[in-house]
Amino acid sequence: MSHSVRSARVATFVYFVLCGTMMGTWVVHIPAIESRVGISHATLGGLLVLLGAGAFAGMQVAGRLTDRLGARAVVPATGVLCGATLVLPGLAQEPWTLAVALLVFGFCNGCLDVSMNAHAVHVEKAYGRPVMSAFHATFSAGGALAALVGAATVSVGLSPAVGMAAMGALGVMIALVSARALLPAASTATGTAADVNTDIEEAGQTPGGERSSPGGRIWVLASLALMVMLCEGAANDWSALHLKDVLGASASTAAFAYGTFAATMTIGRLLADRLVTRFGSMAILRYGAATAAVGITVVALAPWMWAAFAGWALFGLGLSGCVPQLFSAAGHADPSAAGANVSRVAGLGYVGMLAGPAVIGWLTHLVALNHAFVLLTLLCASTAAAAGILRTGSVRTRETATSSH
Repeated sequence: MSHSVRSARVATFVYFVLCGTMMGTWVVHIPAIESRVGISHATLGGLLVLLGAGAFAGMQVAGRLTDRLGARAVVPATGVLCGATLVLPGLAQEPWTLAVALLVFGFCNGCLDVSMNAHAVHVEKAYGRPVMSAFHATFSAGGALAALVGAATVSVGLSPAVGMAAMGALGVMIALVSARALLPAASTATGTAADVNTDIEEAGQTPGGERSSPGGRIWVLASLALMVMLCEGAANDWSALHLKDVLGASASTAAFAYGTFAATMTIGRLLADRLVTRFGSMAILRYGAATAAVGITVVALAPWMWAAFAGWALFGLGLSGCVPQLFSAAGHADPSAAGANVSRVAGLGYVGMLAGPAVIGWLTHLVALNHAFVLLTLLCASTAAAAGILRTGSVRTRETATSSH
C-alpha cells in the first residue's frame, strides 16, 4: 500500500469529521435559533425543507464538478464554502433570513457531502477492502464532537453566531490544510483484482459471463436509503428538541440527546466492516434496522430522560451499519456505472435525510412530537423486512470466499 493512498485515507477521514462537525454544530444550536427567531416546530420543519433543497441542488452541481475536475479540487473548495457559510443560520434574526441562510448552507454542505463520498469510493477501491463504514463513522464522530462543543458553548452563554463562526473558521483552515493529501484525478480509477472480483459478484455476473440487469435493484436500494436516512435526519434535528420540549430538559442537557445518538452511530460504524465480513451485509441491514425500530419506539414512549437517552443510543446503534451497506451494494452492482449507481442511492438517501426533519415537523400539526416518531418505527421495520435485496451479493461473495479456502 503506497504512502499516497494511506495519506489520502487519512485526509478523507478528516473531511468526513469536518462535514459531520459542521452539520452537528447547526443541529445543537437549533433550539436557541428557533427561540430567537420566534418560530414554531411546524414552521421550523418547513424551513428545513430549504436546507434539504439547497443540499440536493449542491449534490447535483458537485457530482458533475467532481467528474470533470476531480475530487482533489472539489473537496477542499466545498469544505471552505461549507465552513464559511456555517455562521449564517446563527446570524439570522427573522424567518426569511433563516430561510436564506439554510438554503445557502445546505447547498454548500451538499457539495461537500457528495464530493467527499466520491473520493471515499476511490480510496476504498485503492485499498481493495471495505473501509466505507469507517469513513461514515468519522462523520458521526464529528457530530458527537459538535454536541460536546455546542453544549459547552451554550452552558457558558455564547450566542449561536459566535460558536458557529468559530467552528466555521476552524473548518476553513482544516479544509485547506488537508487538500494536498487527496488522490489526484489520475489515481481515482485504480483498483485491485479483489475489487474487480467483488464487483462481479455483487453485480450478479455468473462465471459464464451472464449479467443480470441491476437497474431495478438500484432503485430498491435507493428507496431503502431514503427510509433509513430519513430516520437519521429526523434524529439529527429533533432529538435535542424532544428532550427539551417533551421531557423538560435544559438546553445543555438536551444537546446530549443528539450526542448520544451520534456516539453510538460512530461505535456501530467502527465495528461494521468486521461484522459485514463475518455475517454479511444482509444481516447487518436487517438486524440493524430492527434494532433501530426498537430504539425509536422506546424514545416515543419514554416518560423519563434516562429512558429517552437509552432509546436514542439504541436507535443510533441500529442505524449505524445500514447506509454503508446500501452504498457498497450500489457501487458493486455494475462496475462500469459504479459512480452513477452510488449517486442515485446517495442522492435519494440524502433527500430522505434532509426531508426527515420536515416530515416530523409537519406531523407535529397532528400529534405530539414524541408520537410523531412512530413513523420512524414503521420505516425501520419496513427496511428490515426488505433487507433480502442484499442477499444475492452478500451470500454469493461469502460462498466464494469460503470455497477458496
